[in-house]
Amino acid sequence: MTGAASFKGLKPILYGGREVWPLIEGGKGVAVSTHASSGAWAAAGGIGTVSAVNADSYDAEGKIVRQVYDALTRKERHEQLIRYAIDGAVEQVKRAYDIASGKGAININVLWEMGGAQQVLEGVLERTRGLVTGVTCGAGMPYRLSEIAARFDVNYLPIISSARAFRALWKRAYHKVAHLMAAVVYEDPWLAGGHNGLSNAEDPLKPEDPYPRVKALRETMRAEGISDEVPIIMAGGVWFLREWDHWIDNPELGAIAFQFGTRPLLTQESPIPQLWKDRLRELEPGDVLLHRFSPTGFYSSAVRNPFLRNLEDRSHRQIPYSKVEAGEHTVRLDVGVKGKNFWVAPADLARAREWFGAGFTEGLRTPDDTIVFVTPADRTEIQQDQKDCMGCLSHCGFSSWKDHDDYTTGYLADPRSFCIQKTLQDIAHGGSIDQNLMFAGHAAYRFKQDPFYSNNFTPTVKQLVDRILTGD
Repeated sequence: MTGAASFKGLKPILYGGREVWPLIEGGKGVAVSTHASSGAWAAAGGIGTVSAVNADSYDAEGKIVRQVYDALTRKERHEQLIRYAIDGAVEQVKRAYDIASGKGAININVLWEMGGAQQVLEGVLERTRGLVTGVTCGAGMPYRLSEIAARFDVNYLPIISSARAFRALWKRAYHKVAHLMAAVVYEDPWLAGGHNGLSNAEDPLKPEDPYPRVKALRETMRAEGISDEVPIIMAGGVWFLREWDHWIDNPELGAIAFQFGTRPLLTQESPIPQLWKDRLRELEPGDVLLHRFSPTGFYSSAVRNPFLRNLEDRSHRQIPYSKVEAGEHTVRLDVGVKGKNFWVAPADLARAREWFGAGFTEGLRTPDDTIVFVTPADRTEIQQDQKDCMGCLSHCGFSSWKDHDDYTTGYLADPRSFCIQKTLQDIAHGGSIDQNLMFAGHAAYRFKQDPFYSNNFTPTVKQLVDRILTGD
């Protein structure tokens, strides 16, 4: 690679048989990381990432095929979803590869906890041989990723949030296919957008400095005999490379690359609707919330818009109950449950009556032996969305779907969550930016502060990559 100057002598790396910049476009699922952005990122000399999470397909006229799930059973709708996912990702990869024109590289990204993940990944790789350089995969513990990569002779790049998680994956499976592990993505659980790998031992309200965590990851990799030339990719909170200059050429860390998930949202090639792009320019520090409403059960980060605030408020309107009089539960609940025999604490009965009087007249049970109070309209929407479940996750807390065995988690469906497939499809295709989930990393407020975006400037992907290479 010649011609482009780079910050602090940032050097290209050899990946997939060619030199590429160690700049990776983060994969953003459900019609956000499409061929347009990922192909352009690769054409600019980096590693573009097509999301293989329910990607869009196109009809003969080039229009997006809306994903309609009209089968009668969840299992049949799940099979429809898998077909949509494979067809869409294959189409996106082919288009991205054409745009890249032999430059950079094209990866695909999958979530291990998405419904039918292995079937989708195998289906896509089977039909895109020679086009995909590597697979990034997180959201869960994808032990079988290396085995699948070996079968299709592609690189794999596990996404982890701690040295401990990587060590478990390596010991159990990855050491058998060491030669295809092209990099390890460290996705910071307090900084990255989308689903995050925050463990029960970590405090969502107490962010940890990523440097010691990445240093510990490198030490773990060295202890397992992995070369320092296998890059660790820093993902989450990366904006200006100059802020990471002490990471580059640092012998403690070995080879380092950087992933950008949020900044590529605001480019000319980014497929997200204009209203979404406009909203990104208005965000302030703290406007992105790390929350646990996702039906995956993982923590995730998204813009704290009315949709998310409604979920916060809904969870505040809940009280514990017993089926029999016991302990503090000494009075019968007489609102929201239509004569059912639930016992609650006297103070909680008073709260429930207050919510009832404010219009939250419907009590819905949760898997945690609590009752949440919602409006009749919300109850109708929740129950309809649960009924319409198309099995987009391997395990869904919202609908109690499971993608194998008897197709149920065995738990009560959780009304404090939401249908993630429905809302992500809607916002990506022009739906409300206030009444849908809007994923973003915690550095998204920097769009408003960064002079690069002043006067409503929207760069091309090439302009963005060139800007990043200057250190800004």
